[in-house]
Amino acid sequence: MREPNAIVNPVLLQPTGAGASLRRIGALLRRYVYLLRSSSVRIVELIYWPFLQMLTWGFLQKFLASTNNPYAVGAGVLIGAVLLWDILFRSNLGFFTTFIEEMWSRNLGNLLISPLRPHELVMALCIWSVLRLSVGMIPVALAAFVIFEFNLLDLGLWLAVFFAMLVLTSWSLGLIAAGVMLRYGLGAEELAWSLAFLLLPLTCVYYPLAALPGWLQYVALALPPTHVFEGMRSILLEHRFDPGDLWWAFGLNMFYLAVGYAVFSWLLSRARDNGSLLQIGE
Repeated sequence: MREPNAIVNPVLLQPTGAGASLRRIGALLRRYVYLLRSSSVRIVELIYWPFLQMLTWGFLQKFLASTNNPYAVGAGVLIGAVLLWDILFRSNLGFFTTFIEEMWSRNLGNLLISPLRPHELVMALCIWSVLRLSVGMIPVALAAFVIFEFNLLDLGLWLAVFFAMLVLTSWSLGLIAAGVMLRYGLGAEELAWSLAFLLLPLTCVYYPLAALPGWLQYVALALPPTHVFEGMRSILLEHRFDPGDLWWAFGLNMFYLAVGYAVFSWLLSRARDNGSLLQIGE
């Protein structure tokens, strides 16, 4: 029997095991569902920007098709690129904005002094980013089919693989952005917001790899999304695809995820040591 005045390490009292971990992740996901459900504006915002982008590039696609441009006729390359880019960008946005909202509300410190572990927080953010992405992208993909007769499912089973590769990349970016915010606070918010756009000109979203200078092509090939967008164009324009490119994308994603999580964990431990977690907020 424990002595009345004995000091007990609170970590030892935390529920352990996979079941307890899943319950903590589920509790955090329920919190995010309640936040989204409580605001119709949030739901509209998830659909509004992807829909606007799809319309803009879709009408450009129709114009190029009317000029008999071989890059556009019957292939839907631009619309496909927009939808795939939005998968990456919106998934990254779902991860990062959810994290930064915890900082805005000064709730991050509360979460991290609870039994919730950092890897459980990351898992909840990853799952939630995919759920948010689904809410926004499914209606937009349906609208692209109705308005422009572009069926994203024309990519076949490769669509699921492309989706997974882009989401993995978005998590890497989200972890690095979250780490930057932990290190530099809300003063680095603009830099963290724009991190995903750094990839836009380098990953050949709207043009083939051959359009880049030779030395820059090596940089582009070191980024997983480049292999996805090149693969999308190969399928839609040439009806072929080399699966070896996806193995490269998968390997690169695993590397960047490991680096992203290592950076996030290191900066989080530093923020805990210097006590800045409870000082970050609006």
